[in-house]
Amino acid sequence: MANIITGLRIVLSVALLFFPAFSPAFLALYIAAGITDMIDGAVARKTGTVSAFGAKLDTAADFVLVVVCLIKLIPAIQVPAWLFVWIIGIAVIKAINLISGYVMRKEMVAPHTVMNKVTGGLLFLFPLTLAVIDLRYSAAVVCVAATIAAVQEGHLIRTGTEKTT
Repeated sequence: MANIITGLRIVLSVALLFFPAFSPAFLALYIAAGITDMIDGAVARKTGTVSAFGAKLDTAADFVLVVVCLIKLIPAIQVPAWLFVWIIGIAVIKAINLISGYVMRKEMVAPHTVMNKVTGGLLFLFPLTLAVIDLRYSAAVVCVAATIAAVQEGHLIRTGTEKTT
């Protein structure tokens, strides 16, 4: 059941591509995708169906949602150059983490840390807050959290100090 919920996040994320950013349909699909992200892990734990496959599927679903949101939202908002540079820097750190995790362990490694969850929550709220919080401030908060999470993730992967999935 949990993997079905996670798979639904992928379907909802892809569906976002067919609606204008910030339209009612886009926001409804976006919120539904966010809800699946919040409940799939809880369902897996509650039903005793936690698995390595489920964790990897969750990471893939998160990735699809983030990429689709970047594709849809960046053209719809005025993104300052400094923010593009910061986002690219975070993406480079995350890519290095994935590559080094694979090189070191011969598998996809993605620590599910508290900072990654905080970043995910902030990232989820970000498009919903743009109408009331200036982009520069909300983006800076999200980017600070994402940078800390990415650096921590890299540290954990390279030192092997946390069980990864």
